[in-house]
Amino acid sequence: MRKKFYQMSPQERLNSLNLSEKSQEILSEMALDTTILDNLIENQISEFELPMGIAQNFVINGQSFLIPMVTEEPSVIAAASNGAKIAGNFVAEIKERLMRGQIVFYDVKNSDKIANEILEKQEKIFEQAELSYPSIVKRGGGLREVSSRIFSSQKFLSVDVKVDVKDAMGANIINSILEGIAELFRRWFPDEKILFSILSNYATESLVKVTCEIPVERLSKKADGYEIGQKIMAASQYSKIDPYRAITNKKFIMNGINAVILATGNDTRAISAAIHAYAAKDGAYQGLANWELQEKMLVGELEIPLPVATVGGGVKVLPKAQAAMEILGISDAKELAKVIAAVGLAQNLAALRALVSEGIQQGHMSLQARSLALSVGAQADEIARLSQELRKEKVMNQEVAQNLLKNLRK
Repeated sequence: MRKKFYQMSPQERLNSLNLSEKSQEILSEMALDTTILDNLIENQISEFELPMGIAQNFVINGQSFLIPMVTEEPSVIAAASNGAKIAGNFVAEIKERLMRGQIVFYDVKNSDKIANEILEKQEKIFEQAELSYPSIVKRGGGLREVSSRIFSSQKFLSVDVKVDVKDAMGANIINSILEGIAELFRRWFPDEKILFSILSNYATESLVKVTCEIPVERLSKKADGYEIGQKIMAASQYSKIDPYRAITNKKFIMNGINAVILATGNDTRAISAAIHAYAAKDGAYQGLANWELQEKMLVGELEIPLPVATVGGGVKVLPKAQAAMEILGISDAKELAKVIAAVGLAQNLAALRALVSEGIQQGHMSLQARSLALSVGAQADEIARLSQELRKEKVMNQEVAQNLLKNLRK
């Protein structure tokens, strides 16, 4: 009997795709252990590489950091480093770090009865939570709060549990606890129906707040720093009223955040979902970073949900994620979240400063020249030479790059 695709070995899957010899060769070149690869995802055929670099100049709560970042986009790491240099010291804080899970009833007959009984039987719920995942309690974590939200018109009721998952992202911990509690509910409420029990990625109990205060003279060596500060503040205000600007303002932030999350083996999708949802918490999609002038200081603030982990998942499975954590010198999830939030604010500062002064393209396209040189086939020392020629051009595109490369090779 012919094997199904998922039953094949990675090499068999690759062979079945009828690719060119060149593509086969490229996909066969892998650095990661094949056992890790084949057990980490489904239908694995290869691995995918992205550049890793180091952002410099970061001082967070008085401590210096070198920050590993993984991205394919030129100027991201340079902008983060520049933003950090301008900002000086970032102050970051986390009030609590809990993750939320939900047990949702549907077609509910008596919402008030369920909510009241859950309130009365808290002790038994906490006992069941500990039985469902005792190891997290031994590590000092576990269930911290149980509450209910009633959606009467749609006949839904959500029982929300908040769990201290310590340094893990917590999906498996919370889902195990939820399943245990759900079994209790099935016994207590036999006439009611449970729709699902699952973690929520909207981590509003894992908020990180980072701030910085910048003397306006740091904002420009040539122009009026105070005027640039005014423009940065105005750009920040505009991102609160126009979702078209808010999206790209957020992209500035996520450039840095996603790059550190990737480098450390964390979940980019969960973090992005949480941050984007948080941007709409007041009923409209808004920019998240705030910039204000206070006398001759530009004051920045960013508050976002960051349920990152330093244990479990890709963090412990991927060797380069472990190396990235060693570069950071961090083992605590709260500290990692503070660092990532600071990178987001630094990235936003650098982008807004460029946008309202020399323009975003000048610095970006200078670094983009190298990527463009690579894309048209420049090799070895040709890359630097072609990049230099491209930066002299008024228009920088593939056609211009191809013509310049031909001239270099004559």
